[in-house]
Amino acid sequence: MKLYHGSTIGVETPNLQKCRPDTDFGQAFYTTTSLEQSAKWAKIKQRRAKAGKAVVSAFEIDEKVLYSGEYKVRLFEKATKDWLEFVINNRRGIESAEKYDFVMGPVANDSLYATILLYEQGILTADAAIEQLKSHTLFDQLSFHSEKALKNLKYINTIKI
Repeated sequence: MKLYHGSTIGVETPNLQKCRPDTDFGQAFYTTTSLEQSAKWAKIKQRRAKAGKAVVSAFEIDEKVLYSGEYKVRLFEKATKDWLEFVINNRRGIESAEKYDFVMGPVANDSLYATILLYEQGILTADAAIEQLKSHTLFDQLSFHSEKALKNLKYINTIKI
């Protein structure tokens, strides 16, 4: 499976210590199967950091490792109440009792976060929030939470956007 990571610098060897906490799936190295989504994210990071460039680092992983039983994996097939609670708790910095090597599921990007915020505030029920999220294009993300998981990631190249 080909994966992409958007940033302002090329990343050949991910460093978990440099990864932000309080993100969708917690502190991890984030990738997506969508070159389009990673390019958008690289441009967002470029604007926020007022950086000179936006780049996408490309990787490969044998997706069989996700199903090998050798790793602790959390898989969200789609946006569900369970996914919504997981994302909210991670963004609030509430750590899950379970630690994972990999987490895969939909991206809760900024355009979706308005819906998530309405759910957090009790304005929308979980079902209503999920229904609204269905109207958005939900890209996927695969996050790497351990050094053991990262060893499966093979760097290919970096693409300037």
